[in-house]
Amino acid sequence: MLDFITWTASPNLYSGFLTVRWYGLMFAIGFLFGYEVVYRIFKHEGAPEKWVGTLFIYVVVATIVGARLGHVFFYAWDYYSQHLTEIPKVWEGGLASHGGVLAILIALLFYSHYVTHRSPLWVLDRIVVPVGLVAALIRLGNLMNHEIYGGPTDLPWGFAFISNINDVMRGAEPVFTAPCHPTQLYEALSYLLIFGVCMWMYWRRNLQERPGLIFGTFMLGIFVPRFFIEYVKNVQEPWELAMRATWGIDQGQLLSIPFIVLGVWLVVRALRRPREPLTYPDRFPDEEPRKGK
Repeated sequence: MLDFITWTASPNLYSGFLTVRWYGLMFAIGFLFGYEVVYRIFKHEGAPEKWVGTLFIYVVVATIVGARLGHVFFYAWDYYSQHLTEIPKVWEGGLASHGGVLAILIALLFYSHYVTHRSPLWVLDRIVVPVGLVAALIRLGNLMNHEIYGGPTDLPWGFAFISNINDVMRGAEPVFTAPCHPTQLYEALSYLLIFGVCMWMYWRRNLQERPGLIFGTFMLGIFVPRFFIEYVKNVQEPWELAMRATWGIDQGQLLSIPFIVLGVWLVVRALRRPREPLTYPDRFPDEEPRKGK
């Protein structure tokens, strides 16, 4: 039995005239899957079909812009404040999930006001249903990139990652870390679990009839595991070591706390209010009703 796993996967799925990276592929698959699930949800409830395409644009733009600005302002402002022209260079790496979530929330406030004219909780309860799987796929992309891994461990599932992966991609010999916690997999598994829970809540229990309950559960299912996994994850920036020593938490944990509080408040609020029964025509408004409907 192996004492640990030597991880030698290449970040590139295909290298040639056009380089295809695992991370980008996982990102794209996740968003396409999410689009399909939300499409079915909107059709199930008889929402206008055009809302889906508009929502997709809002979410994709907010995710990329928010995740990039989250990294810039939450983790590396000292550097980027002196190199402003490098802020748009998303392709060089540097994304923060907390920034992406915050930007999506802001974008959906505008989407609700200008497109659906409904409560923001209406779209939030529905859009988060597939997001757990999207987040899990992105973490698998991080695994393929040999990034966002944890500290040393002697557990049999520890991974020895390539610490100089960018140099290896340019032809250098790999330098392996000590066996480390594969925190990308820890997070991916927890996100898959909340994906299953949200799918069950929507499709089996119709808990979208309690506004805010699915969204609140999602926030808890994402950020509570994230908070505890941070204890075995390497910090993203060196200055977080002093933060850990002083406060016992790092920046990722600090940023998770408001989302956890929001999740608790939404769940309690939803359970205290009466259920709001909905109708499910299973067609878009401009489609002919099915026979028997």
